[in-house]
Amino acid sequence: MLAQCSVVVPTIGRPSLDVLLDALAAAPGPRPAELVLVDDRPTGEPLRPDRPGLPPVRVVRTGGGGPARARNLGWRTARTEWIAFLDDDVVPDPDWYERLEQDLADLGPDVAGSQGRVRVPLPEDRRPTDWERGTAGLATSSWITADLAYRRSALAAVGGFDERFPRAFREDSDLALRIMDTGARLVRGERWITHPVRPTGRWTSVRVQAGNADDVLMRRLHGPDWRAPHRAAAPLGRRPQHTAVTAAALAALGLALARRPGAAALAAATWAAGTAEFAWRRIAPGPRDRAEVTTMLATSALIPPLATWHWLRGVVQHVGVRRWRGLPDLVLFDRDGTLVHDFPYNGDPDWVRPVDGAKEALDALRARGVRVGVVSNQSGVARGLITTEQVHACMKRLDELLGPFDTVQFCPHGPDDACDCRKPAPGMVTAACAGLGVEPARCVVIGDIAADVDAAAAAGATAIMVPTPVTRNSEVDAAPRVAATLTAAVGDVLAGEW
Repeated sequence: MLAQCSVVVPTIGRPSLDVLLDALAAAPGPRPAELVLVDDRPTGEPLRPDRPGLPPVRVVRTGGGGPARARNLGWRTARTEWIAFLDDDVVPDPDWYERLEQDLADLGPDVAGSQGRVRVPLPEDRRPTDWERGTAGLATSSWITADLAYRRSALAAVGGFDERFPRAFREDSDLALRIMDTGARLVRGERWITHPVRPTGRWTSVRVQAGNADDVLMRRLHGPDWRAPHRAAAPLGRRPQHTAVTAAALAALGLALARRPGAAALAAATWAAGTAEFAWRRIAPGPRDRAEVTTMLATSALIPPLATWHWLRGVVQHVGVRRWRGLPDLVLFDRDGTLVHDFPYNGDPDWVRPVDGAKEALDALRARGVRVGVVSNQSGVARGLITTEQVHACMKRLDELLGPFDTVQFCPHGPDDACDCRKPAPGMVTAACAGLGVEPARCVVIGDIAADVDAAAAAGATAIMVPTPVTRNSEVDAAPRVAATLTAAVGDVLAGEW
């Protein structure tokens, strides 16, 4: 089973990554097909994960896109049936490989994911701090990707992680809900990881209040019951109390400016009481040393207004938001007129000349883990104007200039041959998808004429037209999506607008 599993670890190069890799290298048992490290740092020295005992390691880089994008790049570049996600600050148990194999064995087709179990060690010689208690909540959280294995097909079906979640917060719950909405099940396995409490600064609890905006996004995407136990199982927390305390503070300020001292004093007392109650709830279960108490007092005054501010920011930011579709799994390009300048019935590799921006556009797709291919009508073969060997020579030159391509399809037939491959027939599109294991609904076809658009529609794929001087106005008017340039078309794809 592990031969059909890739382990994906997004990382920003923290020292904890070395601890994780040491644990994976030392663990006995079978090895997965590969370990994909996704370096999410904007810059930095390349990761050097060389250790005997690790499965084959591959490092890919996002350039700094955040945890959702990093995980997406990891699973998109893997080709196994299962993708097991691990965070870079966890430590798998010694039997993790063996338990993972057991957890995935014989799961029914209705099961899309298996979550590992998490322990969070807390200090034994003192009471835990507020930050430590918060981290301990991971032990009972649902569908967190600290250790969660998904079927790759389930990830592809929903477009993977929603990259509009910029932090390592709620993006895993959102993915789980979208996958369960397809009718698939998620289960809990028997493998274990340890999630140590990371060292943190004094103001971390203030910074994490930005997650309130992500909660608004969750509500907009999944409805008011998204927190329910049978869904994300996410407690509401103290946001209503934070809103009330913030309202009391604003009322006190407004009443004071209106020269109503009595009412202002009452509102201020309400704010002080609410803030004190919040601070005590955080201080009482903790170690109560000087550093913890002063931190709790300071941050308890700041958290309510910041939580309210970020919640309001989310309300404004996420108006009219639509469910994440993600990137396509495959983008197929027409050749002549789209990727290269059109020289009719060209059989000379020297005349294969890319259009402006073609290389950059293709590389941008590859950098995000999207596979690319070519579907090209070559009726010059049937007409006796060029040979099949010349077509192959031109395709080879295309690959040298713009490759590598994951699939190259061409039709040598003429318009009167009644084949099922010549565009607008869907044959080349369906063959490309079938050969790569891609659902046509997760494929985009980019071309310059109606035949490209019609072939995509017939196959169940999405089409984007990039008109050229030979494109008829009627074809442009009928196209469901039109982009001015190849660069713009690929930009739309990368933005999820396809």
